[in-house]
Order: sequence, then structure tokens, then C-alpha cells
Amino acid sequence: MRNRRMFVLMIVFILFVAVMGFSIGDRKKLTWPENFALDSSAFVQEWFYRPAGYISGVFHDLANLHAIYKENEELRKVAAAYARDSIKYNFMDAEINRLYEKLHFTERQKQLYNYDYKFAHVVAVNNDPYSETIRINLGSVDGIKPNMVVVTEKGLVGLVNRVDPFYSSVMPITKLSETSPDTKAIAATVLGKETQSFGIVDNYNSDTGKLTMSKISEHDPLTKGDTIITSGLGNVFPRGMVIGTVDSSQVGDFGLTYTATITPAADFDHLTEVLVVIQHTEADSGAGAK
Repeated sequence: MRNRRMFVLMIVFILFVAVMGFSIGDRKKLTWPENFALDSSAFVQEWFYRPAGYISGVFHDLANLHAIYKENEELRKVAAAYARDSIKYNFMDAEINRLYEKLHFTERQKQLYNYDYKFAHVVAVNNDPYSETIRINLGSVDGIKPNMVVVTEKGLVGLVNRVDPFYSSVMPITKLSETSPDTKAIAATVLGKETQSFGIVDNYNSDTGKLTMSKISEHDPLTKGDTIITSGLGNVFPRGMVIGTVDSSQVGDFGLTYTATITPAADFDHLTEVLVVIQHTEADSGAGAK
């Protein structure tokens, strides 16, 4: 009831102001009651307008805040998707470069020698010093045979010493020992000096992580920094496989020959993928021709 009276009073007041405005007409000067009434009406209008404007601004700001929140949500989603896609792209780019390097290696080797390669994943590594082996996911059903050479794009890894239907075991060159009957010494030479250099890589020192190349002639041109490769002699290790780099050379037993210390080229601490070398013999070529 009270609110209704207030409302009626406001309506009457507004009508009064309107009638007074019409009655003023074109007069230049207003009476003091007219001035008082106009000022009072302006004050009342201001009193109602300010809260209304403030409330309207609050609702407008709330609407803007909600829109900003939605935009931030979308930006967060876009940023998360971008971060995920960047990681995925970088991983794929690294994979492509790594596989391209392997492909380039196999193509280069294929041009030099009559070899093919089978790509294999390392599924297990046994670091037991008495039975050190590397397990790969290729077996007899894939054409793998004992004594096939296993490499990475960086260098020689070892020989296949056991073949199962779907998996094979590889004896790494880090198992080389001149006193062990289970390992096969590697006939080696120096890249670029194949007709002048010769030696036998026959031992690995687990303390230093180095290979030993022995039976080197005192006239051999081998020097520090040379790349040691397989010579192909002995019909076990195919020719041209990188073994490592010469660290140093010194006089061997009895002072008749020299020995050299070799840093292996392959990274045995991070073996994840390897290549099995498939040599093509004359018999294979004849069978293909038929």
C-alpha cells in the first residue's frame, strides 16, 4: 500500500512538472516556485538515474566477463592443442630425420657393396658379463641366419649367434676377447688406406670401453683419428663396416708389431634399432638369374 502511494505521488509530481513546462511557454524568466520545482525534479531524476545506470553497467560488465571467460577457455584449449601438436611434430620430425639417416646409410652401403639390410628393433639387452647378448625381433621366418652381421648407421654392433623362429640373439663386439673361443676376431683396415693397412680387432676392455687392434705392421700408415673398418678377410664380417676410430697406437708384444686403441663407433648404451646385413653371394645371383 505504501509503495502504491509513493508511485502515485511520483506520477502526480511528474504530471505537475509537465503541466508547468507547458504553462511556461516562451517566457524568458521563471518564478522561484517554478525554479524550485524544476530543480527538485532534476534531483529526483538524478537520484533514480545513477543507481539505474550503475546496475545497468554491472550487468553489462557481467556479460562482458562471461564472454571473456569463454574466450579464455577457448584460448586455453588452443594453447593446449598447439603444445600437443608441437610435441608431436618435433617427435615426428626427429623420427623422419633418424630414419632418413638410416636409409641414407643403407643406400650408400648398397652402392659400395652388394648388401641388403633388414630393420630390427632391440627387444632386450642382457648385460651379464658372462652371457652378454642383444635380443632382436627378427628370426628364421625373416631369413635371419647365424653369423649374420648386425650394425647401426654409426657402426658395427656384433654377430647373430642364435636364431629362433621370431627372435634372434646377437653377440656384441664388446664381448670380444682373445682368450674366449666363443668370439670371432675381426680382420680390419683403415678407411682410405685399405691396401696399406691391416690388423686384427680381437679384444674389448670393459674398464676403458675401448677395442684393441693388434698385429699392426710397423710400416702401417695408421694414425690417430683414422676410421677403422672391416676388411672382409676371413669371410665372417663383410667388408666396409665401420668399427671405430683410432685413439692411440703403441708398440705391441716383443716390439715386432703395433697395437692400437679403438673407440667403438656404435652407441651400445642406447641401442633401440639395428640393421641386419644380408650379403648376396654368387650362388644367390645365379639363382636370381634362373
